[in-house]
Amino acid sequence: MRFLMMTTDTGADQGPPDEAMQIEMGRFIEEMSKSGALLATGGLEPGGTRITSSGGKVTVTDGPFAEAKEAVVGFALVETRTREEAIELSKRFYEIVGDGAGVIKQVFGPGDPMPGA
Repeated sequence: MRFLMMTTDTGADQGPPDEAMQIEMGRFIEEMSKSGALLATGGLEPGGTRITSSGGKVTVTDGPFAEAKEAVVGFALVETRTREEAIELSKRFYEIVGDGAGVIKQVFGPGDPMPGA
């Protein structure tokens, strides 16, 4: 099962990570990579571009957006056997980085059964 673990902007400025946190996070990422659980990870630009389609008209709007407090600022794509394993990885992430918030969503690919289907 694949899960997209997203970190959202809580508006709290924690400053840059200290060296100890960077080392611990490096170990965590290496462990997840070696086990095959971590498929991709990265930070995201703060603004972005919004694409909307309504009534056949496509509109493109450059960010930042008013709802930036809930914006996704980082992500990890992981593959685990269960949702509970993905949750445990997310808990370990927050044990390293401290305060924060995020969302975990299952990623469905070709042939995967969709919930309720």
